[in-house]
Amino acid sequence: MDLDAYVAEHEPQWRRLEQLVRGRQLSVGEVDELVALYQRTATHLSVVRSRSPDPALVARLSGLVLAARSRLTGARTVRWAQVGRFFTTDFPQAVFRAAPWWGAVAVGFCALTGFLMWWVADNPDSARLLIGDQAASELAESSFAGYYTQYAAPNFAVQLFTHNSWLAAQCLAAGILVLPVLYLLWMNALNIGVTGGVMISYDRADVFFGLITPHGLLELTGVFIAAGVGLRIGGAWISPPAHLSRSRAVAQAGLSGVLVALGLVLVFAAAGLIEAFVTPAPLPTWLRVGIGASVWLAFLGYVVTCGSRRSRRHPLS
Repeated sequence: MDLDAYVAEHEPQWRRLEQLVRGRQLSVGEVDELVALYQRTATHLSVVRSRSPDPALVARLSGLVLAARSRLTGARTVRWAQVGRFFTTDFPQAVFRAAPWWGAVAVGFCALTGFLMWWVADNPDSARLLIGDQAASELAESSFAGYYTQYAAPNFAVQLFTHNSWLAAQCLAAGILVLPVLYLLWMNALNIGVTGGVMISYDRADVFFGLITPHGLLELTGVFIAAGVGLRIGGAWISPPAHLSRSRAVAQAGLSGVLVALGLVLVFAAAGLIEAFVTPAPLPTWLRVGIGASVWLAFLGYVVTCGSRRSRRHPLS
């Protein structure tokens, strides 16, 4: 087969098909033309593959056939509709329904962290025993605040996003075993509690809370949600609802965990951006805290508004 002659003969049809695929709104006649050209181009692709498989031409025609098929089947519309449904119903509903679990995690975590801060601040010798006098002094004087400026902001944001996403993934994946989730929460509470206690004991409470609050509200809420949903999966295994089998209860809780994991990607991305760009910014403390608190409250409002509305319409079976 003379490939050049074949291309010259059918090139006008391929260009016309490209125009129709890219068109915003098609008339009835144009839709019929699109169908006909799609079928012809698919045949042309088959001929080229079997007789003269030129890689560049095969790639071009394959992409054109796929694009035409997507336009005819409406695949692009379906995908965007699914994305919209996920963010307006599926994700907030999954978070809202798990609120008793992650709410309990939040209360327990904050109570434990607050106790650790109080104990370390009220017992100065404890800092020496836990991290050493020199490390405690350096933490209060420079290293805590310096942590937020030691990396370039874009790199820092990616690092934070990766760390928080990995922590959330561990909580969700290990939820059925329960104890690993409790261990991860304990280690994070210990880290924050000891750090806060040392800062308070050195009269640097304003620095500690001024730096941790802007991003910590959203970041820790994401961790609480991941841990709560993970523990919910464990609870479904230990004590499934009376109307569900153990496997069915775990499957439902696991599906909720998948939805939450996908949605938390954006939550941790937002928290990472705040920690990298807002927390160390040369702005008044009240403004940095206000920005972080506004984003946090907006997220909670989104979960309550969208999640509760959907739950009322479609209660759990």
